[in-house]
Amino acid sequence: MNHIHWYPGHIAKAEKKLKEQVNIVDVIIEVIDARIPISSSYPDITKLIKEKPRLILLNKADLADSEKLKLWQKIIKEKTACPVLCTSASDNKDLSKILNKVTELGQPKIIELVKKGLLPRAVRVMVIGLPNVGKSSIINKLIKKTKAKTGAKAGVTREQQWVRINPKIDLLDTPGIIPLKQEDQDKAYKLAFVDSIGENAYDIEDVAEVLIKIINELYPDLIKNYYNLENENVNISNIALKRNWIVQGGNPDLKRCAQNLLNDFRTARLGKLTLDKYE
Repeated sequence: MNHIHWYPGHIAKAEKKLKEQVNIVDVIIEVIDARIPISSSYPDITKLIKEKPRLILLNKADLADSEKLKLWQKIIKEKTACPVLCTSASDNKDLSKILNKVTELGQPKIIELVKKGLLPRAVRVMVIGLPNVGKSSIINKLIKKTKAKTGAKAGVTREQQWVRINPKIDLLDTPGIIPLKQEDQDKAYKLAFVDSIGENAYDIEDVAEVLIKIINELYPDLIKNYYNLENENVNISNIALKRNWIVQGGNPDLKRCAQNLLNDFRTARLGKLTLDKYE
């Protein structure tokens, strides 16, 4: 395994400003990736948001293992004492549930303002999360329009803007955040699997081999059966040969195979998988 380092400057700047931004909102929506619920959550988030009410969204639930998703929802709720909802950007059925929960979490602040003799106002909410956990897609879902820039590459959202979701909720769009250092390499690799780390930060063949190892541990024979491997060892070299991805000289095209393997995982063609284990 190679060491993964990735910390873009604009993300660093956003994190530095985060505490100032937190001061002007009432509620935090934390978006995490349902396939790696621990690895995609910010480890020291309470240091950043203090006592602000928080709603946790397990996003991309449509790509995760449904049985493990239920377990993780329960575990995270018990661990954080925060409400936890499962969601996906492609489905709007849970939209009212999310908005109602945000309004509920923000009510104590509004009541406090009224007690001070101020007029009630909309609850101010902020969405945070690591790059590519689907933060911008969730914002688009909340406002029902594509006003926030959305893209598949890590760290695409840079601008900040207030968005009126409804008369009761104002939302502050803000860049994603990541830890200052990728000291936990297991988490770093999992972030690479879901495209939350830029490709320039890692060796794609190395990441693909680690993905194979983790999937084989959690879902034995899944990759072997998907790529129709028989007696061959499960690795990108044999997968490439099986798919006839060959380069000059008859050698397996390892880079092409690695990219296809990662894409098959990211789009759930391999199946709906959850890679974090509760320990």
